[in-house]
Amino acid sequence: MNSNSLDLSDLAIKADLADYSPVRGCMVIKPYGYAIWELIQKELDQRIKACGHQNAYFPLLIPESFLKKEADHIEGFAPECAVVTHAGGQKLDEPLVIRPTSETIIYHMFSKWIHSWRDLPYSVNQWANVVRWEMRTRLFLRTTEFLWQEGHTAHASLEEADQESRRMLDVYLEFMQNILALAPYTGQKSDSERFAGAEKTYSLEVLLRDGKILQAGTSHNLGVGFAKAFNIQYQSKSNELTFVNLTSWGVSTRLIGAIILGHQDEKGLILPPNVAPIQVVIIPIFKTEDEKTKVMTECDSIFTELKAQGFRVKLDNNEQISPGAKFHEWELKGVPIRVQIGPRDIDQKTVELVRRDKCEKIKSVPRAELAQRIEDLLIDTHKFLYNRNLDWRNQNTHHNINSLEELTEVLDTKGGFANIHWDGSAEQENKIKEIAKATIRVRDFAEPLTEGKCIISSNKSAGKVLVGRAY
Repeated sequence: MNSNSLDLSDLAIKADLADYSPVRGCMVIKPYGYAIWELIQKELDQRIKACGHQNAYFPLLIPESFLKKEADHIEGFAPECAVVTHAGGQKLDEPLVIRPTSETIIYHMFSKWIHSWRDLPYSVNQWANVVRWEMRTRLFLRTTEFLWQEGHTAHASLEEADQESRRMLDVYLEFMQNILALAPYTGQKSDSERFAGAEKTYSLEVLLRDGKILQAGTSHNLGVGFAKAFNIQYQSKSNELTFVNLTSWGVSTRLIGAIILGHQDEKGLILPPNVAPIQVVIIPIFKTEDEKTKVMTECDSIFTELKAQGFRVKLDNNEQISPGAKFHEWELKGVPIRVQIGPRDIDQKTVELVRRDKCEKIKSVPRAELAQRIEDLLIDTHKFLYNRNLDWRNQNTHHNINSLEELTEVLDTKGGFANIHWDGSAEQENKIKEIAKATIRVRDFAEPLTEGKCIISSNKSAGKVLVGRAY
């Protein structure tokens, strides 16, 4: 695997994305890191609204009794819950849970808002923060508090709910491919790995440069479990009271972790152009005052032109730092394109460009063609990063594994995904967890169901599953 990768937390701090909070396990997202989240939010929010969903907001504090209404849900989240027991100088009559997720509070409100078949389908989306008391934390991957998006819908039938949960999974897939330049596998989780209280959980699994796997987003068909717990019923066309079928789906600031670990190299970040807060940085190069005046005039002109054409551009005119130090800084921060210009370039009416993705210099670019060349390079950078991530995933998806010993050896030596036959039993899944130190990630939607024999029990297997070691 990629042994030259930098540690995520060190890189996030050095690249000015985040810092540690005084509260254990929490992080401060700095402006450069938050700008990435804003671009993610902007792009994804457009897609969510195009599906007909509207944004709303629900309270941070949830009555503890709400979580207890759905048995599987409280069992799944109880260890991670932070609970408020005192407020206003007094002990509360009922403890309040700081939301680990919002199903319970949202479905309480759904029970007040949904009455008739005419109200369906019903949907809301929320951009919010959540708290999960994690034991082992890591910046942008697993923090006590994090930001996310969570959508919730109600439907007349289980089939409609499943269609919606699959549709939103596809929305996430398109977003990750076309905006984040990532190539996740998509599929269904095993019963033990599904969301607490769900009928089915669908997931997007990204292979990172260090050989580990990240669950980058999920979509859940919740069936009627929560509807029964919160008494969400509607009058059907035949005048019968019927429980709704629910879905929930979401992604979080973990996507920034996926970007960092999915694209980085030994020099630092490599940001996909669509979510790079700065797409182009301009570096002036001069020695004398006369050269400075000449170069800065041209740099100002380039900055104005690129900004007017919609590029996110920065002119680095800090004279306290050498050009070489600036090159290092902007490589570390992952800016896709660097424009370097000195007196000789001006005389020749050219500029020099540097691509961050390939660390490749492009000399003598005609000044008149600069904007078009940058636009073309940003498009090509996205294609390069996506294809590299796709190739990485495919090259590190291991087939023809016939035993638990082989599975363990492959994951120990190569990492990545293992595509294996599994008989569907909890017993054999537990062996994968205990012996191979791995989990079943998904049953890949793109993998045809072909019968075979479980690599552990030799029992009949309906099809292969993807296994790996995840964050």
